[in-house]
Amino acid sequence: MPPRVSKPCAFCAVIAGDAPADIVHDGPSTMAFLDTSPVFHGHVLLVPRTHVTTLADLPADELPGFAALAQRLERAVETAMDAPGSLVLVNNVISQSVPHLHLHVIPRRPKDGLRFFLGPRHPYGSPDESAEVARSIGAALAAHTPGR
Repeated sequence: MPPRVSKPCAFCAVIAGDAPADIVHDGPSTMAFLDTSPVFHGHVLLVPRTHVTTLADLPADELPGFAALAQRLERAVETAMDAPGSLVLVNNVISQSVPHLHLHVIPRRPKDGLRFFLGPRHPYGSPDESAEVARSIGAALAAHTPGR
């Protein structure tokens, strides 16, 4: 069987100037551009110039600037699109259409037809079960604390 050829990263091509995009922001460590298949007009993608797949892969020193720009983009999209709100999200691996970290800023309006919901819901069977899950996540968080 021939070796599997990995597909070039679509976002790295935009960053390199090898693919077209409607650029909203072009900075030294980040780029933001309109989604080519927007949920609504004004749907923006924020990407780091560094090719990383998930938010956890983003170098810690790049996170403050990335988060601050996401906050500014949220306000800018809402203002420019005259939208009273927005949906800001990051998919990590599951439902990630391009395996390059990208944060979506999608303008929202009441009754806009978007049926985005977190469901189905799976309640805990008991307070003991939820307490054990919280302890497990807390332990994993402590294990992933820088300097440990």
